[in-house]
Amino acid sequence: MTQPTPTPASPRERKKALLRAELLEAAHELVKEEGYEGLTIRKLAQRVGYAPMSVYSYFADKHEILLALAEDAFETLAQRMERDAPAEPLAALRKIMEEYAVFALENPNEYRTIFMTRDPAGLRGQEVTELGKLESGNPALRILLKRVQACIDAGIFKGDVHAISTLLWSCGHGAISLQLAFPFYPFGEPGKFLAASMEVALAGLMAQKVEALVPPEERC
Repeated sequence: MTQPTPTPASPRERKKALLRAELLEAAHELVKEEGYEGLTIRKLAQRVGYAPMSVYSYFADKHEILLALAEDAFETLAQRMERDAPAEPLAALRKIMEEYAVFALENPNEYRTIFMTRDPAGLRGQEVTELGKLESGNPALRILLKRVQACIDAGIFKGDVHAISTLLWSCGHGAISLQLAFPFYPFGEPGKFLAASMEVALAGLMAQKVEALVPPEERC
């Protein structure tokens, strides 16, 4: 069956998409320079030379800008994770964990805003049963689940894919968050500390069967 040809975007739609992309790029720059607190509608409008009310034509509020920033960050991270991925399952898993750490260390303000600000992924007030929305909107998380499943299939891990993925993410995020929150604590060289944390987490998960954190029917 022949697929219908997509209707070309009108000049007005293309212009609106370009202006929205310009605002989003400016929002990324503000976050990198000034962190979460520096991202305001007023500053964003000043950065691109628009009137503040014009920004509301593209983003309803700061929360909506955060959602767009999160989507961009997840996509960028996913591309880094997939680039030159090793064929061996455990090496491929290590690769994505390393890329996650490098992304955080290279973009600390953006990491804080996306991963350490309350509800950047838009799940405010939703229950555990709706976490499928987080997976569908986060390609980096989908890659983590895929890599962990490959390790289970290869006999490297035993247990529930969501539980193992969540524990790995928790360990990685915890180690990164501590470094960002307590920069004067003697963690040593950041990359080595994060690599050591990763190996401790992997060793612990490989040593036992990991049961589901919640019943599968509650996370679909």
